[in-house]
Amino acid sequence: MKRFLTIRRLSVLFFGIFGLMIAGVFVFQRFWMEPGERCEAQGKWYDMESRICAQPISIAEITGRPIGVTRAEASAEKNKELVVIETQLTAEKRARDAATAAERVRVEALQQR
Repeated sequence: MKRFLTIRRLSVLFFGIFGLMIAGVFVFQRFWMEPGERCEAQGKWYDMESRICAQPISIAEITGRPIGVTRAEASAEKNKELVVIETQLTAEKRARDAATAAERVRVEALQQR
């Protein structure tokens, strides 16, 4: 009677599976791990989930705030700018209201004639 799993067949099966596993490790290393290592060597950030190599962005580029300026200082500076703008808008509104009132007076004077 001839057995199906002889020592010879088991050894071929073992070395075949072992070879596939070793090849899988090399493929994993080459196509999954090395891109991240190359990206980080360039000084960028690598996201393993999406496999994206991205350039880090300075917070100053996002907020427009100069480096070394705190959030409170930048906020106070923006608030000063907003106060100036609000003052200008209020002055323009007063000028428009005064012009409108003067025009109403002129029109009423013309209508009474």
